[in-house]
Amino acid sequence: MKTNADYISKQYYTIGEVAKELDLTTSLIRFWETEFKEVNPKKNRKGNRVYTPKDIEVIKKIHYLLKVKQYTIKGAREQLQNADETIVAELQTRDTLLKVRSFLLELKDSL
Repeated sequence: MKTNADYISKQYYTIGEVAKELDLTTSLIRFWETEFKEVNPKKNRKGNRVYTPKDIEVIKKIHYLLKVKQYTIKGAREQLQNADETIVAELQTRDTLLKVRSFLLELKDSL
């Protein structure tokens, strides 16, 4: 039986948690904050960055554009502003294919 804690998702993440989740360095995330106005995390009372799930989605899009699609920073900025829905669809498709691939590799290993 699920408890209330199972239904509550985390609302804020530290830069370290985001970096670990996305396999990036914290310095790269901080750099992207200076280059992309869409990445604008809040800061807590201590001055530490706190990221919302929406912020994390933007960072995923930037990572996809820069690292996978090989856009320049200027090109990635333009894509974020103009083709946001297309990027989301491509990311979802890519994530689904990676999950299927992982499942198939596990299935292959178990045979």
